Amino acid sequence: MYGAIILDIETIPATSTKIAEWIASTIKPPATIKLPASIEKWHRESKAEAVAEAIDKTGLDGSFGQVVCIGYDLHDSGAPEAVYGLDEPDLLTRFNAVLDTIPRNMHQATTVVGHNVSGFDLRFLFQRYIVNGIRPHAIINSASKAKPLDANVYDTMTQFAGFGNKISLDKLCMALGIPTPKGDMDGSMVGKAVADGRLLDVVEYCKRDVAATRLAYRRMTFVDSPGIKSECFYDELAF
Repeated sequence: MYGAIILDIETIPATSTKIAEWIASTIKPPATIKLPASIEKWHRESKAEAVAEAIDKTGLDGSFGQVVCIGYDLHDSGAPEAVYGLDEPDLLTRFNAVLDTIPRNMHQATTVVGHNVSGFDLRFLFQRYIVNGIRPHAIINSASKAKPLDANVYDTMTQFAGFGNKISLDKLCMALGIPTPKGDMDGSMVGKAVADGRLLDVVEYCKRDVAATRLAYRRMTFVDSPGIKSECFYDELAF
């Protein structure tokens, strides 16, 4: 059965030396530092840290960051899956293949569901498809251009908090009586976890977010009632 795809992505900062060098070239001393000696001291003592911070922020920038995991529940079935890896073009190609299992005549009727999916996941994915020279799947292409309240996108953050407002998935789950998916990892830890060789931990974290988002979506669309027993994969994770 098709209708809603639950989606979540995990991203890391830029790993390209060329990009790092370009970012470094754009980092300047604060405008308040004017004396040559002070500027030289800033370059010597503070620039490396400022460059590192700027590179770290690219994990949220689809121009330079990289997708390492796409978690999804293709059938709203309660069994999240994921494509993942450090070869981004291969990952995006494999995700297109996953979406190709949805019949073409169902594409327009498919709703992409996620938390902040309009503001982040879909836009980041669309940008990475372009950067890698891979045509986005029709479902992603359409959803990435949708307005936050359009029918082919259901953003649990926007639907609950209102347009322009924010609520974390953790807080939304608390409000709805859903176990938090966060465990001992959150989004700020993904880059380091991948750098430390813990990609599979990131994949499990991503699946948890997919499962939690699905339960929030079902509560918010009145498919499930308060207190309903969580299903399948989510039960097994023992948060």
